[in-house]
Amino acid sequence: MKHKASRELYEYWNRLRGDEPAPLRSAIEPSDIRRVLADTFIAEVIGGGDLHIRLAGTRICALYGRELKGSNLLDPWPPEDRSALTTLGAAVSNEGAVAVVTMTGHTSSGLSVACELLLLPLRHGPGRFDRILGALAPLEQPYWLGADPLTRQRISGLRLIWPGEDSDFGRRRTDRPTAMRAAAAPVQLPQRRASRRGHLYVVEGGKQ
Repeated sequence: MKHKASRELYEYWNRLRGDEPAPLRSAIEPSDIRRVLADTFIAEVIGGGDLHIRLAGTRICALYGRELKGSNLLDPWPPEDRSALTTLGAAVSNEGAVAVVTMTGHTSSGLSVACELLLLPLRHGPGRFDRILGALAPLEQPYWLGADPLTRQRISGLRLIWPGEDSDFGRRRTDRPTAMRAAAAPVQLPQRRASRRGHLYVVEGGKQ
């Protein structure tokens, strides 16, 4: 993860879940994440793969120039990216995976900015993970940010990680012990059935 908001939110989520695959939604305390609260959102997983935003931080809303509560997280994406994100959302909500997406947001005037999107599973009750705790933050701060809203966006990279199998996920490389840095290998998606979706390959299934 590149953005400090993503790292801090992941570390909080990881501490909160303990030995469970994901924490309860009711365990999230806004005061515990006040430094990144403006970059944070909570979405509800709806049938069909839609992710309806229930709460969105002020800096996220400022990126789009509007209140995002009640909207679908997938709305600003083109069809091929929506398909990939629906698959990612299913891995998060059905299997407790963590998703990290790098993206480029574009304004109607032709400006663009790189951003990072983090999706973390939450339990609202028994059964599947029907809430998602997330962060969305720009990786740079151009002068126009907040004045010229994003109207569309494209995926530039994505990862799925099962945190119980990768204890170093969420750490910056410079925070890891030297020996661990030398041994670290890039995290890759499991090798399963894949289909082409535009400029992406979508891998079906998840953790066995």
